Amino acid sequence: MNQRKKILFITGTRADYGKIKPIMQKMEKKREEYEVFVYVSGMHLLQKYGSTYREVQKDGYRNTYVAFEQVMTDNMSYNLGVVLMNLARYAEQIKPDMIVVHGDRIDALAGAITGALNNILVAHIEGGEISGTIDDSIRHAISKFAHLHFVCNEEAKKRLLQMGEQKERIFVIGSPDIDIMLSDTLPSLQQAYEKYEVEFDSYSIFMYHPVTTEVEKLPEHIGEVVDALLASEKNYIVVYPNNDNGTEIILNEIGRLYGNKRFRVFPSIRFEYFLTFLKNADAIIGNSSAGIRESGIYGIPAIDIGSRQKGRYNEKMLKNIQHAREDKADILDKLQNISSHRIPSSGFGVGNSTELFFEVLKREDIWNLDIQKIFVDIRGLKR
Repeated sequence: MNQRKKILFITGTRADYGKIKPIMQKMEKKREEYEVFVYVSGMHLLQKYGSTYREVQKDGYRNTYVAFEQVMTDNMSYNLGVVLMNLARYAEQIKPDMIVVHGDRIDALAGAITGALNNILVAHIEGGEISGTIDDSIRHAISKFAHLHFVCNEEAKKRLLQMGEQKERIFVIGSPDIDIMLSDTLPSLQQAYEKYEVEFDSYSIFMYHPVTTEVEKLPEHIGEVVDALLASEKNYIVVYPNNDNGTEIILNEIGRLYGNKRFRVFPSIRFEYFLTFLKNADAIIGNSSAGIRESGIYGIPAIDIGSRQKGRYNEKMLKNIQHAREDKADILDKLQNISSHRIPSSGFGVGNSTELFFEVLKREDIWNLDIQKIFVDIRGLKR
């Protein structure tokens, strides 16, 4: 590269920040080559979810913009419009060479649209995956706007090829958060206990998000799940759901856990501390992607509940996972079998994702890619 590149990272949730953080931190140190800008949006801004924008600020990036002017609601389409309007204004001010987005949240979609409509390179991390909800549509839409794809595995690459993406724009790097997971910089369990005032001898983690296409079933589903947790007589670290439609229904049910000494409930847990809790847990239960991704790296048993992660894993390959219905008896049955599922399992990288990401960015041809993509037709289809 002949001149320093301006790279704009978009983060809207505690989850996507944990995924892209190792890349952001390494790039921040390469100040002769890159100038890092961080746009903090969405769920980060909400007090009831822990005001996690502070966690981004604590990491000390030179150029961090927290979009306090955004008023977030429970309406995803409204929120998308709000983020788009504010992000477009910010991008016009800083004029980035590349926008980096992750996953399947509306903040990432806003970033991809902003880049595509303003002839700015868009790099999408962890495209080509299946989410099983409206997140599927959002993730695939981001992929169609993006110019570069940094995917976790060959399976994700094949899906992008099926979607008409050019193979020379797709790079298999694994999941960047595994770089942090396998590092020696995580806090100790004792440090995590002290920071979050947890005193359990043993515990499982519970995280359950709304399935936006099944909101009408949510009261019954989360009721069964919480009934199972209470009946299990085990200890739990509980983390709030994301802020999708239906969150209040889940939070109301979680309210039944307050005051019970077997439960510690948190709006959010800082990513590194969450990893320490996960690494030392008996199991992780719910429908978070952490149960099908991060859990296997540490060989932690996972009980995936319901349809949210449908199609994202194969129990024959990821042997630490059991699937359960939103049914009290089924969940309790799976809890009885967790000890036989303490099996390391992963198909999402080996801990060198950050290194592979930068190898791609060093290539001069990446910065000279045609901003106008072409659709690669799959030959042989019946017409």
